[in-house]
Amino acid sequence: MALSPFHLAIPVHEHPKTASQEKAHTHAVDGHDVPVPHFGIVLEWGQWEALADRLRDRDTQFVIEPHIRFKGEPGEQATMFLYDPCGNALEFKAFADMGQLFAK
Repeated sequence: MALSPFHLAIPVHEHPKTASQEKAHTHAVDGHDVPVPHFGIVLEWGQWEALADRLRDRDTQFVIEPHIRFKGEPGEQATMFLYDPCGNALEFKAFADMGQLFAK
């Protein structure tokens, strides 16, 4: 089994918030305000769908609800954002075609 690539890694801190968490902002991407900085992982499509279903079933509060970004374009992907208990932004995403991971 191949390991899923991480697209950005940042330290995860416990409360109180770090300076970078206090200065966090958003960046507009495909009509959504994406939290910056954030920690992200790329999952296989089926894993992403199963995780999205589990989180919805548990009434998770999303920053950005699970959805498909860039539909029909290079880099089409499933994505969702939420905060961990320490306030770190997390992104979970998947690509139907992993060859599109860094497509523009």
